[in-house]
Amino acid sequence: MTNPYILVLYYSRHGATAAMASQVARGVDSISGISARLRTVPAVSAGFDRVPDEQPEEGPIYCESEDLANCSGLVMGSPTRFGNMAAPLKYFLDGTSDLWMSGALIDKPAAVFTSTASLHGGQESTLLSMSLPLIHHGMVFVGIPYSESGLTSTIAGGTPYGASHVSGQRGERRADETENALCQALGRRVAAMALKLHAEECR
Repeated sequence: MTNPYILVLYYSRHGATAAMASQVARGVDSISGISARLRTVPAVSAGFDRVPDEQPEEGPIYCESEDLANCSGLVMGSPTRFGNMAAPLKYFLDGTSDLWMSGALIDKPAAVFTSTASLHGGQESTLLSMSLPLIHHGMVFVGIPYSESGLTSTIAGGTPYGASHVSGQRGERRADETENALCQALGRRVAAMALKLHAEECR
């Protein structure tokens, strides 16, 4: 039997969201009994033709349907595109109707994270809209509780709907200590919840 893992699925154009994904994975890996599996998605062209999806020779591995179907939980990240997730990630999700029909993701915990160029660049609308397809899949949405002190002390990213980061107009701003801590907290929470749900199923 495959060891339980949390799929950390993301799309990143300039690296800010990828860096967040690594922090989320750190949080997941800090929980005993479960691990993080980092995956990305291919870009799409302006005509919405998918770029050939052969696995790249180097760099992040593309997500396959089996990665999603067999995960114990999901944490999904995207940069903001006009208050919504980026097209490549939406394209990938639009191709998961077989998992929806089979109920493969029902009752698995899911969470989201995002990166924006500006402080008010649509973080919360992006996080909320990203949650909708996951809810349609029957997943259990997981946010960040206010027991995480970073939510009330942050001067950049961080929301109760998911982790977030302000990268600057040219991606020059790296995540600060609070933003990274909230990414890790989100990973830990999804991992811990996945283990609890699995334990209840085994009773």
